[in-house]
Amino acid sequence: MKPSIRRSAIFTSAVALLISAVSVTGGTASAAVPAGEEDGELKFGYVLPETGQLAFLGPPQIESTKFAIQQINDAGGVLGKPVPAVVASDEAGQEAVAAQSADRVLAAGVDAVIGAAASGMSLAIIDRVTGAGVVQCSASNTAPTFTEYDDGGYYFRTAPSDVLQGPVLAEVVRGDGHQRVALIARADDYGRGLMRATEQSLEEGGTTVALAQTYDPKAANYDRLVGQVKNANPDAVVVIAFEEGTQIMQGLLEAGLGPDQVGVYGADGLRSEELPSLVSRGNPERLAGMKGTAPASAANEQYVEDLKKFAPNLKELQFAPQAFDCVTTVALAAEKAGSDNPEVFAKEMNGITKDGEKCNSFAACKNLIAAGRDIDYEGVSGPLDFIDAGEPGKATIEVYGYDDEGKLQTLRTQESSLE
Repeated sequence: MKPSIRRSAIFTSAVALLISAVSVTGGTASAAVPAGEEDGELKFGYVLPETGQLAFLGPPQIESTKFAIQQINDAGGVLGKPVPAVVASDEAGQEAVAAQSADRVLAAGVDAVIGAAASGMSLAIIDRVTGAGVVQCSASNTAPTFTEYDDGGYYFRTAPSDVLQGPVLAEVVRGDGHQRVALIARADDYGRGLMRATEQSLEEGGTTVALAQTYDPKAANYDRLVGQVKNANPDAVVVIAFEEGTQIMQGLLEAGLGPDQVGVYGADGLRSEELPSLVSRGNPERLAGMKGTAPASAANEQYVEDLKKFAPNLKELQFAPQAFDCVTTVALAAEKAGSDNPEVFAKEMNGITKDGEKCNSFAACKNLIAAGRDIDYEGVSGPLDFIDAGEPGKATIEVYGYDDEGKLQTLRTQESSLE
């Protein structure tokens, strides 16, 4: 059933039962109002991984969300009022927990939800959020599923679809001269979507896909999966995984399928400085030569410098720029619409990212809007240029690798477009 553009009276009553008189947001108490109702104040919440298998993706997105709000408030806020502290909630890598977290954030009366990080967790909350008439913007959902999802016009993402990442990953594999490739991916929307996009591009380029196999990410072990890869006799293996990829990589090494014997590749779910030491404690160099792809994270040097000043203990930056752009795009849409009502400002989200006068900060874009100009917000993650589905139509993809000591490096970046 298609989520209603307007929040129903039934939902209003449900929120009224869940809501408390006061919600605590980052240490600041404020009177709660129903989610998605106009009160002149733009309120954000997030559902992001503070615990669970993607907990490493939480801090960069959370800190970047807070940093964006600070930048907005330094520029005078939205509609003449400061944006309050973000309402925090944990997706935890569990669908039931993510759903409960979304309910709590909605009960705090937010107008926009940042998150979830994992595509599967967003699928667990999207009907709750968009059905409440609240905007949802994810910085790291890459599953192609969302492009056609019936969200009533309330779901957006600043991360590119894996339809854009898959061809780059395939090109990296082909460029290294591999002719017979095994693809293994977690059996969820993220894994299946990226595997299909990569498989299609490999085959179109004349590369043989010897195995394309999904697996249960909650399996007790991956011995059978590693055996299937071994039996396929590949000269390259692509692993599309999250935290469980550590165990899979260990199995591949033990089976003689390490980067010193075949090509080994990953994607954004495995991009981590800690991966080599987690896979082979004391011998991180065993992953030397492994490569992968991910939406580019650290190309904007000024943004990175400013974010690290704001959050000096932050180490990982993956998807931090995209989170900043989610918050900024929502805020600019509200300014353009002259309203904090999601039903009104959601209609401005796509337009402010293209076909106008270019600007690259909330302050600069806000001034242009005040002058009656159409804007094209150029995000810190790169040009957004949202298509009708509310997502980037092109993207900058990072090609990463691990050097002889097992240290993570950016090898290059590459543009990818739907055109």
